Amino acid sequence: MLHKTRGIVFKCTNYSESSVIVQVFTEKFGLQSYIINGVKKPKAKISLNMLQPLHLLDMVVYAKATTQVQRVSEIRQTPQLQTIPYDIVKSSLALFLNEVIYKSVRQQGQDDALFEFIFHAIELLDKLEEGLANFHLYFLLRLTRFLGFFPDKKGYGPQAYFDLQNACYSTHPPAHDFLIAPEICVHWQALIESEFEALAQLQIRASERRQLLEHLLDYYRLHVDHFGELKSQAVLAEIFA
Repeated sequence: MLHKTRGIVFKCTNYSESSVIVQVFTEKFGLQSYIINGVKKPKAKISLNMLQPLHLLDMVVYAKATTQVQRVSEIRQTPQLQTIPYDIVKSSLALFLNEVIYKSVRQQGQDDALFEFIFHAIELLDKLEEGLANFHLYFLLRLTRFLGFFPDKKGYGPQAYFDLQNACYSTHPPAHDFLIAPEICVHWQALIESEFEALAQLQIRASERRQLLEHLLDYYRLHVDHFGELKSQAVLAEIFA
């Protein structure tokens, strides 16, 4: 049976000389794997360019409960990204965010709120002209709301520490090393309270931004099983050096 659904590309893997298996986070079915034949041929109806990380799709797909790898009838890029594929900063951000999402999002079923958040964030990134250096920090914090470990905002104050392990503020440093010092907590809290459209207004120095990113990745490692290291982090560090 055929179904229409929107999708967000997560990962594309070679399957044969001309075919690939693409993992797509779909609006209707959650995370799914699809085999697509002939994408490497010169006149392919579905091209590899359409299957790049975080590209947004309209899809007509087959859905069989007994099959782990599904098939696709039609794919269109909708909306077609205008700047992410051609802007080095945005494309680096997209690769980084895609790696984080791929390691974190494992929903095998429909999740409307999570899908809308990621889809809308990609649309905004494609249109954004200011605040790019803060985009990934804000995105990672917001994503935690859908993953189940959004920071508890209670107890924040000028001298507060943030306990990454217990996801809360404390007036005293916790008895472990997974913490954010008060001078960085002010930016952590500002990100929590911000919006995508207001990221350009956040005044965060490059050194503070690097610390925030390291804290965020530690936060994910503490709360997402097998999160590990990120290959794309080094590229992002060079972009925002």
